[in-house]
Order: sequence, then structure tokens, then C-alpha cells
Amino acid sequence: MPTEFTMRRRVQFAETDMAGVLHFANYFRLMEELEHAFWRSLGLTVYLRDRRLHLSWPRVATNCEYYSPLRFEEEVDLKLTVTKVGKTSLNYEVEFRRDGERCALGRLTAVCCETNDGAFFPTAIPQDIRVRLEKGGEP
Repeated sequence: MPTEFTMRRRVQFAETDMAGVLHFANYFRLMEELEHAFWRSLGLTVYLRDRRLHLSWPRVATNCEYYSPLRFEEEVDLKLTVTKVGKTSLNYEVEFRRDGERCALGRLTAVCCETNDGAFFPTAIPQDIRVRLEKGGEP
């Protein structure tokens, strides 16, 4: 079974356009907010800095399909599903639902990279992180 993580959130006024509708670019901000919460739920972070390893997960592909607008003050249920854990990459789907109705569906691909002096070098996903991503918790 794929690893899943959900959270509920209210659309904020600053995230909307002049019609009170969640601006399309803010769907990507919400996907990132959900992704960070998911990583924290695993006891991890998308920006790992310790003495032996510096890892980050830059996105190499994103998209979002919109089905029904979300508006100011509406609550939205966000569900992240890990759809694939590859050797160096990770794929997610993010579903946006209001009262059970699908409003949008986003997809992201991120690559595990070691970082050094601002440069990114793709690297294999460390085994301890892979286990958490595949099983949805501590190893």
C-alpha cells in the first residue's frame, strides 16, 4: 500500500485572487506545505544538514490539474500519496478535496541530491530514509 499523509487547512485571504478564489500558483505552495509536514511526520526534513550528510530534494517536475475552485475560508483536505520511490527520485500525488469533492490533483517528482557549496549532485536515497518513505514511519 502506498504511503499516505493527510491534513486539513483553511484557504487564507492572502492566497486568493480578486474573486476570492485560491490563486492557481498557491496550489503549489500548499503542495509544498503538505510535503514538509509529511517529512516531519516521518521524523525527517526535506533539507537535511548534519555532520556527515547534506541532502535536499529539488523538484524536477510538477503539475496540477484543476477541477473546481477553492475559495476564501473554505476548508480543504490535502492528501499526499507517495506513488513511487526510485533509486534517486520520489514521486507524489497531492489530492485537494472539499467536502469529499476533488478540486485539484497535483503531481511532483523530487530527486535526492547531496548539496555542496550551492551545487546539487543526484544520489541514491539512503536506506533508512527509503524505509520511512515506503512504510510511512520510523524504520
